[in-house]
Formats: sequence, structure tokens, C-alpha cells
Amino acid sequence: MVKSVKKSFHTGTVKKTIKIKTSKDKVWRKVSNIVGLPTWLVDVKKTVYLSQKKKDVGAVRLITFADGNQIEEHVVAWKTGEYFTYVATEGLPLRAYVATISIKPKSRNLVELTWQSYINSKKMSEKQFTDFLVFMGSFYEASLENLKTLLEK
Repeated sequence: MVKSVKKSFHTGTVKKTIKIKTSKDKVWRKVSNIVGLPTWLVDVKKTVYLSQKKKDVGAVRLITFADGNQIEEHVVAWKTGEYFTYVATEGLPLRAYVATISIKPKSRNLVELTWQSYINSKKMSEKQFTDFLVFMGSFYEASLENLKTLLEK
């Protein structure tokens, strides 16, 4: 007899922070270019605008990953030079995904960048959800390391 695994909705957060030795303006220019992802995000093949708006609330992007998966994201909050928040509307095994990328200058040439997200899954087992959170955490970490390498050149 196979023991059935209880599937339910799960809620969690992923938060990663990195310090980058460069100016706040340089970091903001890079992260606020919402279609500039292929240069630093792991496994992203291309990113295109789905909106007339290129930044600020209402800007929409479509991210295509190396495996062909596509995720549509909408910017829902924006404070120039400080943070922006976006929601994924399609492409993830989730009911809700809201993420914020924020930057804080620590000194003239040291910036702390935080990427934090709230996640609510579609029905899955506890283990599937835990694995997903671990995957997201390592995806954020690897991408932030790429960003740091790129900006500290």
C-alpha cells in the first residue's frame, strides 16, 4: 500500500542579501533595468517588455529561461534608487509570488542589496515546497553573486 502524501498550500519567504563594493547609482541602474536580467540572472535566456512602460509601476516583463519556461512579472511598487516590487502572474508552481529588490548604501562605495520574496504554493507536499524554497534560495544567491561580480569589475 502506498502511503498518500498530503498535498496542501504552503506559505514561505526567501530572503538573500549581498554587499557589493560599488556606487548605489551603479547598482540601481543595473537592477532597475527590468529586462537586463540575462546579464546576471541564472539560466535566463531573454527578457522582453510586455508593456509600453519600461520602469515604475505598471511595467511588465516576460522572462524566458534556458529550459523554455516563461514567467510574466508586473512591477507593483517603485521608489527610484531604493527598491521595486514585482509579482509573477504566470509560469511558477505558485498561487502567489511577490518579490522586492531593495538597495541601501552602507558607505560611498558599498551597497547592500536585498532580494526578498513571499511565496504561496499551489497544492504540493511539504517536501516539494521545502525543495522549492531551497531551489529559490540558491537561485537568488547564485544570481546575486553574478551581479556582484559584474558590478565590482
